[in-house]
This record gives sequence, structure tokens and C-alpha cells, in this order.
Amino acid sequence: MLDDFFTRAVLAGLGLALVAGPLGCFVVWRRMAYFGDSTAHAAILGVALALAFDVSIYAGTLAVAVAMACLVSALVARGQAMDTMLGVLSHSALAIGLVAISFVPSARSDLSAYLFGDILAVGRADLVLIWAGAALVLGLLILRWQRLVTSSLNEELAMAAGIDPRLERLMLSLCLAVVVALAIRVVGSLLISAMLIVPAAAARGWARTPERMAAGAALVAAGSVLAGLWSSLRLDTPAGPSIVTAAAVFFLISQGVRRA
Repeated sequence: MLDDFFTRAVLAGLGLALVAGPLGCFVVWRRMAYFGDSTAHAAILGVALALAFDVSIYAGTLAVAVAMACLVSALVARGQAMDTMLGVLSHSALAIGLVAISFVPSARSDLSAYLFGDILAVGRADLVLIWAGAALVLGLLILRWQRLVTSSLNEELAMAAGIDPRLERLMLSLCLAVVVALAIRVVGSLLISAMLIVPAAAARGWARTPERMAAGAALVAAGSVLAGLWSSLRLDTPAGPSIVTAAAVFFLISQGVRRA
């Protein structure tokens, strides 16, 4: 069954959706959209370094994404303005990554795959890494769920309950870095943030509890993967952008249902 490229693409997309939905809820609650952009755009630099030193794309992307996540967390902790600092780092990371990748001749022809993903080229080894990483992040979110939710919704209440908001913010940053590394082959660096934010935003309108919102976001993300891959196969459109387009359609539907 896994010899079928479309089956591998579906499994890879569902693995990403399983973790992107719940993690995206924290991105929405904490208003960390720019944070996701900064980490995702830095992934291009990780790709360039991985190709230059002949190491795994996932390893290079993860290393740079973790470094960016730690840098952003440190700057925010020192009192820097969140939106301005993240805006500067986001666009700077993308520009530096694109300049760096231009010095790697083997990567120039595949640049669009790293920017917009190439889920149809996912192999068996990619599937193992995607599902293992998704299971790791999802397990961490489940174990620390109450702490993460409390610190996300009210940091003062979290401190009163003996929870360190800085530690929880760092944990989320590291989880986000792992998901970025996993998603580089699925939707690309430019669309990773959309897969985190759009399903969570779609589920937010009708969910009454954080747990239901997380489950709803995962379902929307999974539905987006299936609908996007189906439309890509039928209409011969790029798979990564098709997945995000499907997520946007689900968001519009959720808004219409909510108003009705």
C-alpha cells in the first residue's frame, strides 16, 4: 500500500494535521502568528545549511528552527516589542535563507518545493519521521495540557498556581520548531503558519472548551489535507497550496455557520 505515492502523501498530511491542529490553538490563543512565521521562514536557512553540509533536511531545519525559537523567546523575555521584533526576524530570516540557498546549486531547482512543499514526493523514511515527531509533540502537549492552557489564557493565574509561564512558552516554542521541521516537505516554509492558524481559527467559532477547539482544529486540518490532495489530483494544482486553500474554505464555512 505504501508504494502508492498518493497514499504516502495522505498519511504524511494526516500526521501533520494531527499535531498542527492542537498546537495551532496555542498559536491563536497566544497571538503567536508572527512567531510561527519567524520559525517557518528560518527553515529555508536550515535547508541551505543541510544541503551545504550534506546532512538531513529535517536535521538542518530543526536546528535552525530551534535556534530561532530560542532567540525569539529570549528577546520577548527581555521586554522587546513582540510584534515588531517578530516582524523583523520573520522577514530577515526568509531573506537570509533565500540568499544562503542561492549559493547551493543543487537546491536552486528545488526551491519551490521548500517554499510550498512537495508532499507527493514523501517517502517511507519521511513518513516515519513525520509520525514519530508528531507523536512526540502531541504526547508533550497532552502531558502538559493544563499547564499550557492556563499559562496561555492568563499568565497571572498561572503564576498564582505555581506555573512558570516562561517555561511553558519555551516548551511551545520547541514544539513549534519540531512541527516546522516536519512540515517543510508537506506544505513548505511559506505555508506552515497557515496550517497552524487557519484550522484553529475555523474551530474557534463553535468550540466551547479548549479541548473541543483542539479536537476540532485537528479535524479541520485533516479534512483540509484530504480535500486539498483530492483537488490537487483532480485539477492538477500544487498540493501544498491546495491544502491551505481547502483550510481557508473550511474557515469561511465555519464563519457562515457561526453567523447563521
